[in-house]
Amino acid sequence: MKLALLREVQRARADKQPVAVVTDLGSGAQGLVYADGLAAPDLSLTAAQVDAVRTWLRTARSGTLGDSELFVRSYVPDYRLLIVGAVHIAQALAALALECGYQVTVIDPRRAFATAARFGDVELCTQWPDEAMARLAPDAQTAVVTLAHDPKIDDPALLAALNSDAFYIGALGSSRTHARRVERLTQQGLGEKLVRIHAPIGLQLGGRSHAEIALSILAQLVQVRYGA
Repeated sequence: MKLALLREVQRARADKQPVAVVTDLGSGAQGLVYADGLAAPDLSLTAAQVDAVRTWLRTARSGTLGDSELFVRSYVPDYRLLIVGAVHIAQALAALALECGYQVTVIDPRRAFATAARFGDVELCTQWPDEAMARLAPDAQTAVVTLAHDPKIDDPALLAALNSDAFYIGALGSSRTHARRVERLTQQGLGEKLVRIHAPIGLQLGGRSHAEIALSILAQLVQVRYGA
């Protein structure tokens, strides 16, 4: 790899920006593919190949691209899950997400709920959601789930998430609850962005326990992440 290309990869990784190094195994030519850009001074890629590489980049996949001689090495920051509301569902969801390799942060200003006794080694944040989201800065590798069922806690988090590149946004509550939520957030000028919220949250698996609801949420999150 040329020094200039190596430095660009190092910069992207330091900035937590997903990047794929594409190598033509026949000629040795290399280039970089980003989620929203391309840097391939020595490598010619078709639009279809760029799209295919970006699909792999989204799912952190590496390997030979189809029947071509193109080898893709994806560098993707760890995916994060920000859970707003330290409720019982959050306990189960945090445990499941950790098992799936997510970095999990539970946000709740109610210190009696956000405790190590309830969440173990999960990162806890007792700031108000608007402050927490400003600090944590959701990006394209971040999912945001609101579970507090309290507009004072959930709405600021949703507002921040909708104005970010978060790849998944979900909110607990019935269809009626979500309709009222949409009315409130519409007044914040979010408009068409509100369709990004998955609500009622989770895949309809039929489960009712806290753990089953958490499973349905994580299943939907994974489905969205991989474009299934």
